[in-house]
Amino acid sequence: MQNKLNFIFFGTSEEAVYALEAMHKKGLIPSLIVTAQDAPVGRHQVLTAPLAKQWAEKNFISTFQPKKIDDEAINIIKEKSADIFIVVGYGKILPQKLIDLPKHKTLNIHTSLLPLYRGPTPVQGPILNGDKETGISIIVVDSDVDHGPIVSQEKYIISGNETEPELTKILFTRGGEILAEILPEWIKGNITPTEQDHSKATFTQKLKKEDGLIDLNDDALENYRKFRAYADWPRTFFFKDGKRMIITEAKLEDKKFVIKKIIPEGGKEINY
Repeated sequence: MQNKLNFIFFGTSEEAVYALEAMHKKGLIPSLIVTAQDAPVGRHQVLTAPLAKQWAEKNFISTFQPKKIDDEAINIIKEKSADIFIVVGYGKILPQKLIDLPKHKTLNIHTSLLPLYRGPTPVQGPILNGDKETGISIIVVDSDVDHGPIVSQEKYIISGNETEPELTKILFTRGGEILAEILPEWIKGNITPTEQDHSKATFTQKLKKEDGLIDLNDDALENYRKFRAYADWPRTFFFKDGKRMIITEAKLEDKKFVIKKIIPEGGKEINY
């Protein structure tokens, strides 16, 4: 069933690659990856392919990079006659007429126990709030963000030390594995999705650079949670002698927030 499944994967980011790699290991290979266009990256603005495209090229999978999802792009995708679409970290909102194309719908990996933590930062939210668990939700995409019925859901127990990048990799990798496990039964019609309890929905917000500013006199546990949640971006920082100090390594020891390494503004990483 898996090798014969004709599906299109919409994804751009590192999160998409985690899911793709997990599915690939289980024998689930997309017929096409729809991803963002190449873009300038770094100080020298070198034109660079998105991570999902780089992964596709290594695995000899075709890609499609529309500038926008307009009628022309939709017609090209429609010609592929896919059984199902999978969306992970694509970065663009898909129009309803595209979502509705495949016979077996469009599915998405969301890294929280929906309806909790809808929105753009579902991995950071549980870390910041000190939750004991989070999880993965596979949902049917509908017209609202993270709103569709749940096809599969699995809990993950948070140790209390994972940083956001570590937890993101764990959850999206497991999400890809779950997709590989359930898709044959989903295609057969043996799984009935469950509507979310929308009355219990909570929401996350897009991060801002200033969110990473911490006061070293604040509660140690709260600062450690911020360090973990913002480890990728915006990173936690404080100011010393008017210079921004970015914290790159820290621990919670004896109920104290202990900074191990920092990068002074314009400098290189040093022990603190």
